[in-house]
Amino acid sequence: MLQRDAMLKQLGYVPNEALMSQLERIENNTAGYEKIQKHIMDLHDHLKVDNSYVALSNTNDCFKIKIESPSEELAQAAREKIEHFSEKFKVAVNKLDNKETYYIVGFAS
Repeated sequence: MLQRDAMLKQLGYVPNEALMSQLERIENNTAGYEKIQKHIMDLHDHLKVDNSYVALSNTNDCFKIKIESPSEELAQAAREKIEHFSEKFKVAVNKLDNKETYYIVGFAS
């Protein structure tokens, strides 16, 4: 499993105590986290080209996926990558109403 500080850096954060604690809560709150951690990081890398990314949610103890694509074409490409990620790796995601934001719930056994 990736170390927390390495994971935070890969997601674009500067690790500190508060973020390390937040990431630990997210890990504990994400069902089957150890099975999907690598896939979450791979998704983050794949989404970058679509101006989208995986981040720590500030409102819930989970990862969020944010689509900030400047065009509908890129946004659609990001949505397809999220759907593929969810289906291929059996990861439950919840889309927020009226927002291009998804929460990663965890491994859907």
